[in-house]
Amino acid sequence: VQLQASGGGLVQAGGSLRLSCAASGRTISTYTMGWFRQAAGKEREFVAAISFRGGDTAYLDSVKGRFTISRDNAENAVYLQMSSLKPEDTAVYYCASNTRTTWRYSYYSSAASCSRWGQGTQVTVSS
Repeated sequence: VQLQASGGGLVQAGGSLRLSCAASGRTISTYTMGWFRQAAGKEREFVAAISFRGGDTAYLDSVKGRFTISRDNAENAVYLQMSSLKPEDTAVYYCASNTRTTWRYSYYSSAASCSRWGQGTQVTVSS
């Protein structure tokens, strides 16, 4: 499966962006999907995940209540709606497919469990 992330950009603090991750090559309907981010000089960190049917979601504590992950298996896509953005949300955002189907924090939050990555989309939040 190939993943293509888009939707990043420059936004003022308090603004919103919607990231999209389009998959091709095969269906992602059997995969847990996630969003990760990497700020300059920092390690990649887990942001959000959604189970393969979409019934379960999980978030990094600092984005809870502000970000919403969703998926459309018919469209073979995953989304990240980001609201009330803060300068500390500035990073390159990556979508990823996770080979682990069991819904467990240690699995879906682990970059090492992800088998495919999108190319990343830059999100910059100005203060």
